[in-house]
Amino acid sequence: MGRLRGRLRRLLRALLAQEAPDDAFALRFLEGEERELYLAMDPRDRAHGVRVARRLLKAYPEAPGYAVRAALLHDAGKAVRPYRTLERVLAGLFAPPLPPYPLRRGLLGAFQVRRHHPLYAAQRIRDPRVRALVLEHHAPKSLWGRRLHEADREE
Repeated sequence: MGRLRGRLRRLLRALLAQEAPDDAFALRFLEGEERELYLAMDPRDRAHGVRVARRLLKAYPEAPGYAVRAALLHDAGKAVRPYRTLERVLAGLFAPPLPPYPLRRGLLGAFQVRRHHPLYAAQRIRDPRVRALVLEHHAPKSLWGRRLHEADREE
């Protein structure tokens, strides 16, 4: 029940917050095509990525650049298709097991994006260290993956 409560809290924040992302902060860390990937994200997802990166740096000032870049891009796969408000709400609460491809339209596509956005983002990231952390941000395996996951879950 606590997990659902946390999801609801994050979902309401994502839907209601009008926080502008600090793109200048993010672009100082990002390299090459990562900048385009970041800027293609929904402003709410960019603001979330900046908050995660800042929490990571606050807790671990020695965080390597690739971990900060992964924090900024960990939700970039959500940009493969825009979320409508109702889709964002429903996919935030429930994501049935669907394969990543073919990417569908409508609510099924929103569920796919929610479940597989780490894969969609990783396929567009060249740096293998950033790619690996983005891929594991829901199921951390490495030290920096766990730290990124912690920073993401503090919301």
